[in-house]
Amino acid sequence: MTEDAPADNPYVREPDTEFAPTGELSAEAAREQAEQLREAIRYHDYRYYVRNDPVISDRAYDDLFERLEELEAAFDLDTEGSPTRRVGGEPMDELESVDLVVPLLSIDSSGEADDVRSFDDRVRRELGDDADVDYVCEPKFDGLSIEIIYVDGRYERAATRGDGETGDDVTENVRTIASVPQRLRGDPPAVLVVRGEIHMPLSGFQEHNRERVEQGKEPFANPRNAAAGSLRQLDPAVTTERPLDCFFYDVLWVEDEPAPVEEIGPENREDAASVGGLALDGLDTHWDEHQQLPEWGLQVNDRHELVDDVDDAIEFRDDLQEVREELDYEIDGTVLKVNDREQCRQLGTTSRHYRWAYAYKFPARTEETRIADIVVQVGRTGRLTPVALLDPVDVGGVTVSRASLHNQSEIADLGVDVGDVVRVERAGDVIPYVSEVVEDNSEGHFELPDECPVCGSDVEADGPLRFCTGGLSCPAQLKRSVEHYAGDSGLDIEGLGEEAADQLVDAGLIEDSIADLYGIDAEELAALEGWGERSAEKLREEIEASKSPSLGSFLSALGIPEVGPTMASDLAEAFGDLDSLMAADEAAIREVEGFGPTVAAHVAEFLGNDRNRRVIERLLEAGVEPEPPASTEVGDELDGLTFVFTGSLSVARDEAQSLVEAHGANATGSVSGNTDYLIAGDDPGRTKREDADEEGVPTLDEERFAELLEEHGIAYPPE
Repeated sequence: MTEDAPADNPYVREPDTEFAPTGELSAEAAREQAEQLREAIRYHDYRYYVRNDPVISDRAYDDLFERLEELEAAFDLDTEGSPTRRVGGEPMDELESVDLVVPLLSIDSSGEADDVRSFDDRVRRELGDDADVDYVCEPKFDGLSIEIIYVDGRYERAATRGDGETGDDVTENVRTIASVPQRLRGDPPAVLVVRGEIHMPLSGFQEHNRERVEQGKEPFANPRNAAAGSLRQLDPAVTTERPLDCFFYDVLWVEDEPAPVEEIGPENREDAASVGGLALDGLDTHWDEHQQLPEWGLQVNDRHELVDDVDDAIEFRDDLQEVREELDYEIDGTVLKVNDREQCRQLGTTSRHYRWAYAYKFPARTEETRIADIVVQVGRTGRLTPVALLDPVDVGGVTVSRASLHNQSEIADLGVDVGDVVRVERAGDVIPYVSEVVEDNSEGHFELPDECPVCGSDVEADGPLRFCTGGLSCPAQLKRSVEHYAGDSGLDIEGLGEEAADQLVDAGLIEDSIADLYGIDAEELAALEGWGERSAEKLREEIEASKSPSLGSFLSALGIPEVGPTMASDLAEAFGDLDSLMAADEAAIREVEGFGPTVAAHVAEFLGNDRNRRVIERLLEAGVEPEPPASTEVGDELDGLTFVFTGSLSVARDEAQSLVEAHGANATGSVSGNTDYLIAGDDPGRTKREDADEEGVPTLDEERFAELLEEHGIAYPPE
């Protein structure tokens, strides 16, 4: 048994026996085994994250964890402080703001060595020429700063840095991170407040992006965005699925007696902020902290160094830059901290920065980067699109982590494959693309699969393009069809975005086509993770309200290739009703202004397809009644205005949108800086309201909306 292992615990070594069935255990035996498992799992977490020296395999660890979950469920054991709490708690309505124990300031920075030397000159000048000054050099992590509180060695609260004074309470989300211990080791103080950095390891980032792309979702731009988005989830179960990690590096505050979280903290918070916290006996320097934190079970990055000369600090940064690409976490420079805490107190702070610390940053990665992976995305039409997942690179001031490789012909022309170093550019300063292979580290080039990576159906070639033949039996195509139908270019069904569409298909509530939407049972929906009775009922109301769309919106929602909202409206105006359009042939469609042979062929083929016609029939049978265009005359009373609608109105939302459009306004599905008014009915969507507040867009209720229209001579509700 390892010297720091719990004594007499059979689960600190590789298990070599099977667990007895839970039915054969007494309640007392189950409690005893559960406590041994908790102790062993905490020990193995310590060996893995802090010591970087695991003593059992991942499989064996998973067996211990699953056994503990099984015992806690079978015997209804108290899970307070248990490692199984990491699987996530109940979803939250919103993240609460909390006051930080100690203000967390930022660090001044530069990418120039001369600026670092100027910082050193100032430090020595202010401390006195005879002062001995040494620095702790650490990596500058590209993650999210976090404050974590432990009371009596137990995890109590975690908060983001926020504005430095207050942050978001992310206690339940941080609880899911395995490298954040639920209980400290050794003999920690009664109250311990520490600062750390939440990040997403690069290996986990690329794997998570691979999964997102394969599911048809937009990948994260960089690991920091991924970590931030994961940490601010309202459902901790979502955070659990994200590969987050944490490094600790500062003791912020200690107390000798336990206290409620809201009572923890110094009377003079500015004094505490001046040194990044207050010193504990025996921790008079930042270097002491680096040695002590692991003893409490808190993971510290092993790439740190104590130097007594600024040139050594500069050399540390240069050496770290050379190995940067070998690390499994993102860093963008190094941090120099005056080591002695009393000297830190003398140096103090500005209103924003510590005057005893400085960041020496790396130059941004530009243009050339490595292809970490190539994944195949299946779109709404079944088209297979190869996507290169890149080591994040700065291209024209924008961080790029993915680039479409378009099709097999493009791949062959580039000769590109996983592991190659490529040059990345941005077409029109917007869309990233791989322009050439700079360093060929592969043999040959990537080949698109012969089978759909999502459903296993055969893949057909159409020139350089590849298509899945699975149709809506392919979950990827079905998910994206549902998302499009409910999206801004479709029927604008609030609450039915990308994640909800995926969840409904995965749960089997939508099996065959978008028409299944109208048969979803509110009780079955409420039973899904992250849903409740109110949110389920609200989505049902939104779906029901979508049954009276304009014909143009309905046609756009169907997802006819090459036909967006504008061309769908043109079709509606030209044919007047759905039956007339369904009976039209390609020649008749070509008569519509703006419809050339290619687009007309797409429309005719789509509407003539038996499967698509059956979907449309099922939508009509479910009660969807597309409304013909009211009039081809467009007024200009609202010319130049842009409206967004949310919530339930006294008329169908689609009817209100058509009304303002008929008088020269634009009606869009999402709030932006170009929006003039957000019209909020009953139970409006929170996201649109928050966006309106952020953009300074006025929000009008239906009564005020009617008054606005009346001021322009427009009757509401429309007759």
